[in-house]
Amino acid sequence: MKTTADIRQAFLDFFAEREHRVVASSSLVPANDPTLLFTNAGMNQFKDVFLGSEKRAYTRAASSQRCVRAGGKHNDLENVGYTARHHTFFEMLGNFSFGDYFKKEAIEFAWGFLTGTCGLPPEKLWVTVYADDDEAAEIWLNHIGVEPERLSRIGDKPGKRYESDNFWAMGETGPCGPCTEIFYDHGPEIPGGPPGTPEEDGDRYIEVWNLVFMQFDRSADGTLHPLPAPCVDTGMGLERLAAILQGVHSNYQIDVFEHLITAAARLTGATDRDAPSLKVIADHIRACAFLIADGVLPANDGRGYVLRRIIRRAIRHGYKLGCEDLFFCKMVGPLAEVMGEAYPELARQRDDVAAVLEREERRFGETLDQGMKLLEQAIAGLEDAVIPGSVAFKLYDTFGFPIDLTRDIARERELEVDEAGFEQAMEAQRERARAAGQFGGGDAMPADLAAELPATDFLGYTQHFAERAELLAILVDGRPVECLEAGQEATLILDRTPFYAESGGQVGDTGVLTAGGLRFRVADTRKLAGVYHGHIGRLETGELARGQALAAQIDADRRADIVRHHSATHLMHSALRTVLGEHVQQKGSLVAPDRLRFDFSHHEPLSDEQIAEIERMVNAQIQANAEAEERQMAYDQAIAAGALAFFGDKYGDEVRVLRFGDFSTELCGGTHVDRMGDIGLFKIIGETGISAGVRRIEAVAGRVAVDWLQSLDRSVREVSGRLKASPEQMAERIEQLLDRSRQLEKELERLKGKLASAAGSDLAGQAVDVAGVKLISAHLDGADPNGLRETVDQLKNKLGSGVIVLGTATDSGVRLVAGVTQDLTGKVKAGEVVNFVAAQVGGKGGGRPDFAQAGGSDAAALPDALASVRGWLQEQL
Repeated sequence: MKTTADIRQAFLDFFAEREHRVVASSSLVPANDPTLLFTNAGMNQFKDVFLGSEKRAYTRAASSQRCVRAGGKHNDLENVGYTARHHTFFEMLGNFSFGDYFKKEAIEFAWGFLTGTCGLPPEKLWVTVYADDDEAAEIWLNHIGVEPERLSRIGDKPGKRYESDNFWAMGETGPCGPCTEIFYDHGPEIPGGPPGTPEEDGDRYIEVWNLVFMQFDRSADGTLHPLPAPCVDTGMGLERLAAILQGVHSNYQIDVFEHLITAAARLTGATDRDAPSLKVIADHIRACAFLIADGVLPANDGRGYVLRRIIRRAIRHGYKLGCEDLFFCKMVGPLAEVMGEAYPELARQRDDVAAVLEREERRFGETLDQGMKLLEQAIAGLEDAVIPGSVAFKLYDTFGFPIDLTRDIARERELEVDEAGFEQAMEAQRERARAAGQFGGGDAMPADLAAELPATDFLGYTQHFAERAELLAILVDGRPVECLEAGQEATLILDRTPFYAESGGQVGDTGVLTAGGLRFRVADTRKLAGVYHGHIGRLETGELARGQALAAQIDADRRADIVRHHSATHLMHSALRTVLGEHVQQKGSLVAPDRLRFDFSHHEPLSDEQIAEIERMVNAQIQANAEAEERQMAYDQAIAAGALAFFGDKYGDEVRVLRFGDFSTELCGGTHVDRMGDIGLFKIIGETGISAGVRRIEAVAGRVAVDWLQSLDRSVREVSGRLKASPEQMAERIEQLLDRSRQLEKELERLKGKLASAAGSDLAGQAVDVAGVKLISAHLDGADPNGLRETVDQLKNKLGSGVIVLGTATDSGVRLVAGVTQDLTGKVKAGEVVNFVAAQVGGKGGGRPDFAQAGGSDAAALPDALASVRGWLQEQL
């Protein structure tokens, strides 16, 4: 095994030969998990399986999961580039047992792979177990034959029971259990002692593999209850294993990083191959490229903000190497060369990923120089070794410098950052970030209930009505109850149902469940634990008990509107990719009875011509009236056949493929029309941008589209009637009215000028002498800003020399202007006098020495404020 790719494949092959299902890496954006910012461990995609709320067709699995740790609780960002093994992006190899094998087999598999397949000498491996886990210790010592001196027991943290490096827990309560870890000894020439010793922080003994034995359920009082079906969750860093097998100590010396560092050195012109900045760039391109490929785009909050931080940190390190040209976006190609085969989605999106990075690189490049100048000035003026929090905040707020970037630079200069000051200044933004960081998850399902119930049999692809369905469970506030009375709200789970549960953007069905005099109104249907349809609503009449037989009837007219919009979404998606390019990817959707909403990746607004072409293409397919073809096939087979997978959806091993002629083929579990002609009509009613690189289209289909067009037609005819023109003549008539309006505006401005001249003549006679300077301080009713300015100019011309202050009261407050002739600006400044008056009416302003303006809020104080100018001017002179 010479390459990282070889090692990855050998691991998967090893476990496939031992009856494990090889599962593809899930997205870096966790599906239906509100607790995670990014996928950060191999077990994330199996979390619901471990909790017992999701069932899989297999009990053994293996995967190579791509992970990111650069935000939230798990954040390695600041260590990247400064250590041998910290990364923002890494791959975690893992094997999993869901109630199948346990400690003995898991340990045998790990030892067999490392010493057999990988050929590692047993004497180079060190093992740790949890202090009380005699079972694991016995397996290692007596079954595997590990020498006692190479096994350490790791105990609890002082005063904290079951809190240990070798005791894993999913949370304060829930599944937990002991771990056993395998370490590799890099040799006595490297400082550090064995795990569990005072010298363990050295780099000699490196953790390779962690085997977690989930055998307990921890209750709120801390009591451990044995799980009925113990599970195994393991994790091994691919990069760490590659370093060992390739005979190097640092992860940054393995083949993947050697390739990326070589590319980074070439693109930046760096000559020192050991420069930490090259490691930063090589690491960060992996995180950034895969995040973008998984649908994350740079933004100012949430996941997008973390991505932007990583990108900007990489760019700054390029500048540190002396490169001020575009370089980071050009790293996508070298990355695809070494990882594109294992992750085809990266190879497919190579150009699109590079385009996103180029836009971000150009944007940050425009402000980086200015930000660095500000920081250099601040550092030069420091009286101590601390960069003020106000400077760090200004760098963030004005120039887009994430705080960790400022912290990086400070560390290089042996300085610190006033973190408390920065946090205080950032509080408003942090509140917004918290709000944006609340990632929505799925509905809860009690694990014990899920363990005993069969998955819901969905009939809704072909039926709107089920004559008999058994009520398996009643949930009130998330907990099961035996019965329900009229007036109560609950979630009902049936063994079979025609009700579609909200998924893939399609809203859930509504309708009724009935039996005799019983009537339950279903207001929504949602997925529970991925396999149950939860009918959410209220019991209107009768009494309901678990085990009862019910008739289930959906709102068929509402469903018909939904399926028209859903099928239209598929056609529109295909049309978008044809008109705009294959870089278009879905970023979110809503399929409702009254409209469809579709978010997609694209860098600029759509033109009227493009929108018209998309509409034409979709309606042409509707008129062609091809039949909708549905097939079940393996996920990999479907993707290989060219089916599109929607962003954010969670797919199983077997997928439903929906095909509309030769125009659209997508993976979709939603409900659809039988033929394209059933959609009837398609019309785009809105297109806008919602974030950098993401556009949104709203559209209507079927009878909703007809209603929309008829409403538009009524509005057009109403407007045409008022214009006294036919609909075809409306544009010409409106243009005539606009021309007339512009002429009237010009005439109005001319008349205002005359009024200002007249007002100036009247006010000129009101000038008073203040220490030899003429002063006019007056109130003008109803004057707009232009009128005030023109009146000041008129008065300057008439007085020849003097000071003018004019004010007017408006609906929103006070408007002030001040003028000073050029001969007096050395003695009196217009900005000073206007601010003197503005302060008295609750406002402020400014301007040139010869002219200034201001606003205020207290109109009642205006007369006295204007009268006070005379005394103020007397003091100035």
